[in-house]
Amino acid sequence: SKKEFMFDAEHFFDGYKSNPDYAIACIKAAYDEGARWVVLCDTNGGTLPNEVSNIVSEVTKIIPGKNLGIHAHNDTGNAVSNSLVAVLAGVRQVQGTINGLGERCGNANLMSLIPTFYLKKEFSSKFEINMNSENIKNLTQCSRLLDEILNRKPNKHLPYVGAAAFSHKGGLHVSAVQKDPKTYEHINPEDVGNTRNIVISDQSGKSNIISRLKSIQIDIEENDPKIKKLLNEVKDREFIGYSYDGADASFELLARRIISGVPRYISISEYDVSVKKDASGEIVSTAKAQLEVDGEKIICEGVGNGPVNALDNAIRNNVERLAKYSTYLKDLKLVDYKVRILNTGTEAVTRVSIESTDAKGKNWFTIGVSTNIIDASFKALIDSLDYKLFKDNAPASIQ
Repeated sequence: SKKEFMFDAEHFFDGYKSNPDYAIACIKAAYDEGARWVVLCDTNGGTLPNEVSNIVSEVTKIIPGKNLGIHAHNDTGNAVSNSLVAVLAGVRQVQGTINGLGERCGNANLMSLIPTFYLKKEFSSKFEINMNSENIKNLTQCSRLLDEILNRKPNKHLPYVGAAAFSHKGGLHVSAVQKDPKTYEHINPEDVGNTRNIVISDQSGKSNIISRLKSIQIDIEENDPKIKKLLNEVKDREFIGYSYDGADASFELLARRIISGVPRYISISEYDVSVKKDASGEIVSTAKAQLEVDGEKIICEGVGNGPVNALDNAIRNNVERLAKYSTYLKDLKLVDYKVRILNTGTEAVTRVSIESTDAKGKNWFTIGVSTNIIDASFKALIDSLDYKLFKDNAPASIQ
């Protein structure tokens, strides 16, 4: 039979610390009765790596390591570490979950364990892993696909596969990475299907700007005065509340407008948004916007569960009326909307971030800043439309 009997020893580590003889007797009974795998579980996640290493070493004196597994929880933030030291101490089966999902603080994250086993010499030189090495390059895609299926926002700070795992912000860091990536990257991002990201912020230097421009296929000489102009513009905008760390589409539009120009697509000369409470007690938001394409004025109206949603619907529900742009915008979808109040008081500055996507599965982020939340939202929304039209090579509007 190809079936393998697996005995999960729940609370094993706590049991061992309380009564080692009894804990060993339990798992030995399972092994003696033919269990192929005896899995040592840190069920409440409170065991530390040094404890796991010592206890597993003791267990291997009774049960061969080739029959042992580890099941770690992350309640002390050590699930991955505990799994790794358990392997070094003798276990040969590792349990975990994609992105570390699990009860309470989660389980051991396979998206960290798998590349560590394959890409770190301490493990790759000693062990054979039951997985096709070519699939390692699909880890980032796998991680984000699960989040998409579960409708969860990806954790950009996940090791190896997170969007920030290979992000560089400080000017000196970026300059060093360009000379030798190993200075600030422990592996090649492409090995796990991830990419290097140069963050643009008020800490950015010339190296950040040039590197980021190259990543979006903008070729420019290092001494071109437009680079200095762009850097100053970024810093001026961040002073009033903009943040291009994570607003890739808005930065690209800003850069292209300064360096090479972006076609004019849809002009929105006026808009009106209202919120009212009707007799039934329902709050209704309506929006009306005047758009202009090829000199023709188009009035768009929409209703939503909030002013921004109403404004978005006003444009989206009238896509077919936008003449030559209708085919480009019909698959545009707003994925996420975030508001951050940057200071206090009734005149506080508001920063709005919008995440958009289309049928190709490409996600992009835009940003808007204003003392008025509707205006800030509107700026981010317009950048989203412009970016979609630009990346799809839509024709410019006839002035």
